[in-house]
Amino acid sequence: MQHDDETPETTPYLRRIRSFVLREGRMTPAQQRAFDDHWTRFGLDYAAQPRDLDATFGRSAPRVLEIGFGNGEALAWASEHDLERDYVGVEVHSPGVGRVMNALAERDAANVRVYKHDAVEVLENEIAPGALSEVRIWFPDPWHKKKHNKRRLVQPAFVELLASRMAPGGLLHLATDWEAYAEHMREVMEAAPGWRNRVGPGLSADKPAWRIETHFERRGTRLGHGVWDFLYERTTTAP
Repeated sequence: MQHDDETPETTPYLRRIRSFVLREGRMTPAQQRAFDDHWTRFGLDYAAQPRDLDATFGRSAPRVLEIGFGNGEALAWASEHDLERDYVGVEVHSPGVGRVMNALAERDAANVRVYKHDAVEVLENEIAPGALSEVRIWFPDPWHKKKHNKRRLVQPAFVELLASRMAPGGLLHLATDWEAYAEHMREVMEAAPGWRNRVGPGLSADKPAWRIETHFERRGTRLGHGVWDFLYERTTTAP
């Protein structure tokens, strides 16, 4: 299934230009079984209404949202090594969702839930204002052709939406291995109100210890790509 470039505007935040094209890869039998065996435990069905995350997780704790978790390698590792916080992952591609659910089931994880849905719609309709302590967007599709730059996820309107869902002092962690996208991220974030670059104005950060090197990052490194991390803190109350 491929989405049209543009759909009608449904919120004040964004023109509905998708940051992804949904081309489902083939799932392994194990990934297919994950949806039958583990979705009711780890999956969150999109309902287009605010979600009570305290009820979802059975506790009140800081929440981390990872957008576009791919095969779930980083999401699984982070949640296992940070049990004091709850993790919500959002991914549109079924194989990665199935893979991470199998990994979570193997260790009987209690602090992770996943959506198989568009992250913008999840943020708009299911995440309450001020609900998130951290958002991670690691190695999103760079849409490197100029005619496709409009599809990049990190755009001013999207950053405004993120700000409204972030608790004061919350962290937005961006990472990319495409230099042009790194420059784009820097320009968008440095101009966005209510955010402070933790390292210093216009600067990228060293790779934090909490971001493991993933399969996709290693592939980019082999291709000679650099890697840029940006850490921005929410400085004011959500609008």
